[in-house]
Amino acid sequence: MNNTVYLLTGAAGFLGGNIARQLIDRGEQVRAFALRNDPAIKYIPAECEIFEGDLTDKDSLRPFFEVPEGTETICLHIASIVTVDPEYNPLVMNVNVGGTQNIVDLCLEYPECRKLVYCSSTGAIPELPKGKKIREVSYFDSTKVRGCYSESKAIATQLVLDAVHSRGLNACVVHPSGIMGPNDPAVGETTGVLIQIINGEMSAGIKGSFNLCDVRDLADGVIRAADAGRSGECYILGNDAVDFRDFAAMVSEEAGVKGIRTFLPTGFAGFLAGLMERQARRSGKRPLMTTFSVYNLARNNEFDSDKARRELGYHTRSYRETIRDEIQWLKEAGLIASDAAEENCHDIRQLPEAAHVF
Repeated sequence: MNNTVYLLTGAAGFLGGNIARQLIDRGEQVRAFALRNDPAIKYIPAECEIFEGDLTDKDSLRPFFEVPEGTETICLHIASIVTVDPEYNPLVMNVNVGGTQNIVDLCLEYPECRKLVYCSSTGAIPELPKGKKIREVSYFDSTKVRGCYSESKAIATQLVLDAVHSRGLNACVVHPSGIMGPNDPAVGETTGVLIQIINGEMSAGIKGSFNLCDVRDLADGVIRAADAGRSGECYILGNDAVDFRDFAAMVSEEAGVKGIRTFLPTGFAGFLAGLMERQARRSGKRPLMTTFSVYNLARNNEFDSDKARRELGYHTRSYRETIRDEIQWLKEAGLIASDAAEENCHDIRQLPEAAHVF
């Protein structure tokens, strides 16, 4: 009998839900922790035992950690608040940092918890100049990264590593890059971008790059880290960087729709974003494009996953395979029509909000 229970936070999310399904498929017992009354709870696989609470409330987490005598647990801490707004946000810090501190404390308090895998982000790693591969670092400084989300992840990652070195916690860290793929019922921002490209709703792209992984490969990488990740070690789970132009062309080809014709240089896009931000501050509305979103396209997005491949057996499938599978899933889910090909609109005023993900 399998006496190991996986304690999974963030199971209602895109990555967490896929982790839950893969664990269940291999016969594991999974407990899912979700925010109390979160409507996304309906996306958690039915085989999971669901516990509701708040990451920032340690007492609400205790029942999640309490298991029958003779049972061991492995905690996969995936939950966090993701934001593309670079400004300081106390809720993001409270959940991403304070919630992680609570998870660390409880992993140590309950001796039956034999391992923690913390899901950080490539955003927590300082950027290097273009032309250099970004690899794992051993110390995380929030002043060396940009944006509240990346800062929160850098702080939380370091507190996990500090607990390894000073408190004897058995933990490793994974750093996913961006995420895409099928099985995204809540329709996250990247999925939304695909839908807009396919529906001809994306007026223009930006001449930059990004780094996205298939959610199925990321989920597998997290589970492999639970199986084989070394305590105190960090593992980048990334892919090859891809130009937005090439990515959009693959989406158009696989969907059989007309492609995006206009791609703005990052410098010009940054200028436009600045104007949009100033207009948004006057109107009180969210800008269609931000200087931070342009930065994320213009920055170095070359991440080196060799360590994860070597030590964990991590692997990634091609962008084209992921796009093909995601388009098929979108059709089956009724999120795009089977005959979605339409004449694209190229009005810069319609640049979609979902493009912020890039």
